[in-house]
Amino acid sequence: MDIIKNKIAALIPARSGSKSIKNKNIVKLGSHPLIAYSIQAALLCKEIRDVYVTTDSKKIADIANNYGAKTPFLRPENISQDTSLDIDFFKHFINFLKSKNRNIPELIVHLSPTVPFREKNIISKAIKYLLAHPKATSLRSVSKINLTPYKIFKEDKYYLKGFFKNIKSEYYNFPRQNFPDTFLPNGHVDIIKTKFIRPYNLHGGKILSFKTKNVIDIDTKEDLNKATNNLHNINFNYLIKDLG
Repeated sequence: MDIIKNKIAALIPARSGSKSIKNKNIVKLGSHPLIAYSIQAALLCKEIRDVYVTTDSKKIADIANNYGAKTPFLRPENISQDTSLDIDFFKHFINFLKSKNRNIPELIVHLSPTVPFREKNIISKAIKYLLAHPKATSLRSVSKINLTPYKIFKEDKYYLKGFFKNIKSEYYNFPRQNFPDTFLPNGHVDIIKTKFIRPYNLHGGKILSFKTKNVIDIDTKEDLNKATNNLHNINFNYLIKDLG
C-alpha cells in the first residue's frame, strides 16, 4: 500500500486534570513543556499529514498551537475525566471532522504526551509495519515483561483465587516457562484504523504487536526527574535540536 496516498493524522490527548503532577501535560521538561516532545515527534514524521491535540484546556491548546499542532476544538468536560476512555475522545475527534465536512483520516496515530522520548523514525516504522499487515485492525507498541497473569491472584472473601476459572489444575504453581510471553502496552506509538472503530471498541479484534524498548512514561515526579536526566541522550537529540 502506498503510504503517500494514505490520509494519516496524529492525535495527542492532553486533558487538564492531573493528580500526580499538577498540569502534567505542560510541565516543563528542560526548556519545553512535556507535550511539545510528542508534537515534535509527530511533526517530524513525513507520513503524518496533520497533528492534532485534543484537550479541554485553552491554555494547553494555546501551547500546542505554539509548537505547531492543530487545536480546532476544545474537548467537552464530560469526556475529560479520570474515568474517561480513549474511545471517547477518538469519537469526539471524528465527529468534529464530520461536522466540518473534513476527510476522516484512514489512520490515526495516537501519541501519549507523557512519553516524551521516541526513537528517531519509530513512528514511521510503526506506520509502515501496520500497512504491511492489511488484516490488522490497529497497532499497539508493547514491551516484553517478566510478570505473567497466570501467577497473579485476586482476593475473594480473604481467600486467594486465580483469574482463570476454566483451568482446573493449579496452573499458578507451574514453572514460568510453561506460560506464553507477556507484553505490556507502553504508549510509544499506537495506530488506529478508523474504519474498524465501533461504539465500544477502539482497537478492533486484530491488534498488531509492535515491540519496542521500554520508554519513560511520566506519571510521578520521580519519572520527571528520570526524564530530565535523559534529556541529552544521543537517541533523543533530534527532538531537542528541532525544538530549539
